[in-house]
Amino acid sequence: MIELTKNQLNSYSRQILDDYDSKNPSTLFKDKITISNEDAWRIQSAVTDLRQKRGEEVIGYKIGCVSKDTQLKMGFTKPAWGRLWKHELYSDGVTLEKNNYSNPAMEAEFGVILKRDLKPDLVNLDYILDSIETIHPIIEIHNLVFNGNPPFGAELLANNAIHAGVVIGKPNKGNIKAEITDLKLIFDKEIIDTWSDKKWPHDMLSEVEWLVKEQDKIGNVLKKGNLILTGAYGLPIPINDKKLIEVTSSLFGNVSAIFQ
Repeated sequence: MIELTKNQLNSYSRQILDDYDSKNPSTLFKDKITISNEDAWRIQSAVTDLRQKRGEEVIGYKIGCVSKDTQLKMGFTKPAWGRLWKHELYSDGVTLEKNNYSNPAMEAEFGVILKRDLKPDLVNLDYILDSIETIHPIIEIHNLVFNGNPPFGAELLANNAIHAGVVIGKPNKGNIKAEITDLKLIFDKEIIDTWSDKKWPHDMLSEVEWLVKEQDKIGNVLKKGNLILTGAYGLPIPINDKKLIEVTSSLFGNVSAIFQ
């Protein structure tokens, strides 16, 4: 596959951002363009540069596609990652407008906030665990739109892993060493998906070391104060006509949002 030229990269990146701003993501891929995953990463980074130049701030990272089945479906051999943006971070109980999203879909997961920069040469599970300030239940919002041809991996990456926002629950101190929890995704009081016997920290932090090393390859460091979404156990689920979205964890608490 031929690498994108600089002009193509600039053109595609501006189109991706224009699509995102117009709340009509991924129209670029309606033309069934074919790009490599490597070029999709380049597009995501170029869009990041454009957003930062207009004053937006990256506050952390999300890990996605942690299951091997999802990776296979997307044409990956490893997880995916995307940036988190300050103006897309919301507090527990927030009310949001559905028309600000395109096919809004939710994931239940956990997030951690770091209390120090993570040094790639020191990183392992114990080091990561000791670097966590707080742990939070998370609702991750997605624009669940794919217009290209499967597998959709490059489209997903170019669109910042289809990330559209985070609703963050109240903090739990990060010094929990070994516990079992469940996790539930609930729409209008109906349990939509549930996971049991999840082991903290092993199940939640299993791909953070990978993220640190991936960021190191492009000169990025996970920094003190960054929020890291550690990866969902299922796929994003569209909310359709549902309004009250909740995520609950027996160990880490609850978080909710209303979409009207």
